[in-house]
Amino acid sequence: MSRFSRLDVYETIRRVPMVPVFYHADADVCREVLGACYRAGIRAFEFTNRGDFAHEVFGELVKMAARDFPDLILGAGTLVEAGTAALYIQSGANFIVGPSFHESIARTCNRRKVAYMPGCATLTEISTAEELGAEIVKIFPGDTLSPSFVKAIKGPMPWTSVMVTGGVEPTQESLGSWFKAGVTAVGMGSQLFPKDLLSNRQFDQIEAKAREVLSIIESLRAK
Repeated sequence: MSRFSRLDVYETIRRVPMVPVFYHADADVCREVLGACYRAGIRAFEFTNRGDFAHEVFGELVKMAARDFPDLILGAGTLVEAGTAALYIQSGANFIVGPSFHESIARTCNRRKVAYMPGCATLTEISTAEELGAEIVKIFPGDTLSPSFVKAIKGPMPWTSVMVTGGVEPTQESLGSWFKAGVTAVGMGSQLFPKDLLSNRQFDQIEAKAREVLSIIESLRAK
C-alpha cells in the first residue's frame, strides 16, 4: 500500500524535478544506488519492471526505504497492463509509470488514488491521459520527440505537465533545452548509471553525478 498520496508525489517531483529510472536484478546493488541517489538529494525514484522477479526486488526496496529513507518516494515503471500495476501497488508503489498509455492502468491507479504517469507521444494521447486523471504525463521517447515537441504542446495545452524520459543527458546543454521547452521534470536512466560504475560498485560517483544534475537543474530554474 502506498505511503504517500498522489498529491505528495506530484509536489515532490515538481520540487525535485529529476527522477532516476533504474533496474538491477541484484537487490544489494539496488540498495546502494537508492542510497546514493537519496544522499544526492533525489526524492522520487522509479524502479523499472524489466526482469524476472523484479517485483520481489522492489518489495525489498520499499521496506528498506521506509526504514532508512522515510521521505523517499518509490514508484514502479515499464508497466503496460493493469494486473502488473496492481501487483506493484500492493507491493508499495507510490506511483506507476509506463512507456505507453493504457486506460485500464489509469482506472486501476485512480481506484487506489495512486499517481499514474503514462508514456505519450501525441497530443491526443496526452489529452486522453489527462481526461482519465494523469496530472503529469511522460513524454517518451524524448530523443525522438525532442524539446520542440514539448514547446509545441505547451502552446495549445499550457496546463499540461510533462516529464520527459529518453534522450536526456546529464549536461547543462541537454537539461537546459528541456527545461527551457517547458518540462516539469526529467527522468534519467543509463546516462546516470553507467554500467562500468555499477560493475565496479562506484556508488560514490553515481551520487556525485546525481548531485551535479540537481545542481544544474536548480541553476536553470533560478534564471
